[in-house]
Amino acid sequence: MARPLRIEFEGAVYHVTSRGNGRADIYLSEEDREMFLEALAHVVDRFGWICHAYCLMSNHYHLMIETPKGNLSRGMRQLNGIYTQRFNRAHNRVGHVFQGRFKSIVVDKDAYLLALSRYIVRNPVAAGMVENAGDWPWSSYRATAGEIKPPPYLHVDWLLSRFGRAKGKARLVYASFVAGADEVSPWDGLNGPDVLGDDDFRTRLQPYAGSATDEVPKRKKQLRHLPLAEIAVEGRDRGEWMREAYREHGYTMQEIADHAGLHHSTVSRFIKVADDKNPRNKT
Repeated sequence: MARPLRIEFEGAVYHVTSRGNGRADIYLSEEDREMFLEALAHVVDRFGWICHAYCLMSNHYHLMIETPKGNLSRGMRQLNGIYTQRFNRAHNRVGHVFQGRFKSIVVDKDAYLLALSRYIVRNPVAAGMVENAGDWPWSSYRATAGEIKPPPYLHVDWLLSRFGRAKGKARLVYASFVAGADEVSPWDGLNGPDVLGDDDFRTRLQPYAGSATDEVPKRKKQLRHLPLAEIAVEGRDRGEWMREAYREHGYTMQEIADHAGLHHSTVSRFIKVADDKNPRNKT
């Protein structure tokens, strides 16, 4: 069976997460967190990545990574591999530190990078670990807001440029943006399990979709485009027919949403629930 598809291309921007094996903590001390950031710095330099934001939680981390060379998977294997070796050596352990493969979502940079950058640094606030984003030392917030000098592996210029030309003022506007009470979840724009962007953006990504075996499942290549009215028959589970329309018949999230009279983010959630009920549906 082909492994899950990864969308990789030059200039792609991703939200990347990786969780501890069995949901266990992946950092047991401040030294562990420093050790992870050292590994991140090495990978950013070696693979030519641009790191726009990050946040180290307890049993997982969040990264916003841009890949000018289209090499996310190679870099992530290095990052998690280096940290696993160092963590196990430091704590006299063996075995997995992370649970399975990392999760990545390719992001429409112009439409969602700001909201996503806020989501990432506000994770400790949302989890009730701190009151303000600036109270958490293990994220990119302080460096982006100008409270500390940005480390070499963090690129803050593009993000700050969205808030103004003068860097000092831009930092203040950024801090206000992160603290703002009108926060809107970037995940409202999730278009399937791997894309944060609208249907036009997803369509532009199609030439870059591939898998580790270079074998796209046959039913994804030969889509049967039945009328939605025949798929969405009365009385049928809504999530199930939406999943079939999207995965087997080639309809976009927006086309399904228009037919059902819903927002495309709601359609995405219905499809995810249907996938979770039967993981084989995802292939």
